[in-house]
Order: sequence, then structure tokens, then C-alpha cells
Amino acid sequence: MVQEHLQLDGYQGYNRLTRPSRKGGDPVRGTHCWAHARRKLKEVFDRDGSEIAAEGLRRIAAFYNVEADIRGAAPGQRLSARRARTAPLVAPFGEWLQRQRLRISAKSRLGEKLAYIHRHWDGLQTCLHDGRVAIDSNRVENLIRPIALNRKNALFAGHDEGGRAWGRIASLIETAKINGVEPCAYLRTTLEAIAAGHPQGQIDDLLPRNFSPQAEPEWVAHAVYRL
Repeated sequence: MVQEHLQLDGYQGYNRLTRPSRKGGDPVRGTHCWAHARRKLKEVFDRDGSEIAAEGLRRIAAFYNVEADIRGAAPGQRLSARRARTAPLVAPFGEWLQRQRLRISAKSRLGEKLAYIHRHWDGLQTCLHDGRVAIDSNRVENLIRPIALNRKNALFAGHDEGGRAWGRIASLIETAKINGVEPCAYLRTTLEAIAAGHPQGQIDDLLPRNFSPQAEPEWVAHAVYRL
């Protein structure tokens, strides 16, 4: 069985998804975000000018230099590059992290940030073992930003089920955008297919990544995203 990954920040509410006792499915592997790790050090550097934080930022920047070279590459190519170029940088970073944690009070601002990185160390290394996994969750966070803004504007979803329905629709809309599909065209064509009796066993055919531009209604041929 191929274990699924879920890219996370440090929010502990996600822990229940990674437990062997997870209800509703097999446990997923928590994959953590290097941008969050970097942000912790950046907060300390901006406030205190810490040289230790600066050193951590320089080391993480080297990981991102590799990512810049392999952006858009196939998962296998990304994995090969990370094993050859990033892994030899991550191991010394881990050793450096441990040395700094021994030197610095765990109750200090910097100590807390270093502890955060240490706590999620295994998840931060997932990208070294699976080329499908991104080094950070920045792209996803950029996609959900409009959802967060709309949540503030709308304030309420009416009731719990309304909130869940809104979440499903928002996920479909943003996934369509990722795949370069016009959301209105996708939703309309997909709902029409379901209403016409699309077989449940072929539901994957209706995923945004499988949407056929030829199926778009004529009126959306030159439509602009409005969702």
C-alpha cells in the first residue's frame, strides 16, 4: 500500500489523521513545510538580529536553490536531485540544529523556534524520500487565501453542513484553477454529467485533472475566472 501524504503546519489538530487508530481511513503521513521552519527563524532574526537564526536561514536557502533548479520537473527527477544535492545539506543542518538546542535555553524565543523545527524533523525530510512532495505548502496556502478572505466577508455558512458543503465546492474550484480549468465550465459540465447518470465507478473521470476542454459549453470558451 502506498501511504498518502498530507502537508501540514504545526497545528496539533492534524495529529488525529496520522494516528494508526484514525477513524474513516488509513493513517496518512504528515509532511511538514520548510517555509514554516524558515518563518520561525526569520521571526527571531527580524526581532533580535540573531546570528544563529541567520545561519539557519542561510542553510535553508541552499535547499531552496536546489528547488529552483528542479521546479516543474517530474517526481522522479526531483527525487534524484534532492537525494544528490539536498540530502547532503539537510543532514548537517540537523546536526547544527541539535548543537544549537544544547547551547540555548529551551524557554528563550530562539529555543522555542528551534524546538519547533526539531519536533517536525521527520516530516520535514519527507521530500527527500518522495518526489511528489513539495518542499513547502506555499502553493496551497496561496490557493486557500481567497477562501480565508471570503470566510471573513461571509462570516457564517448557515450551519455545520453548509460549512462542509462550502468547503467541498471551494476545494473543487481551487483544484480546477490548479489544473488550468475554468471553474464555471468544470462545475456546470460535471453537474450535468452526474444528473445524466454518470457511473459511480468512473467518478475519477470527473476530477478536474481529467476535465476535457472539448466538453466546455460554448459560452465559457473565453470566460474569466470569477470565483
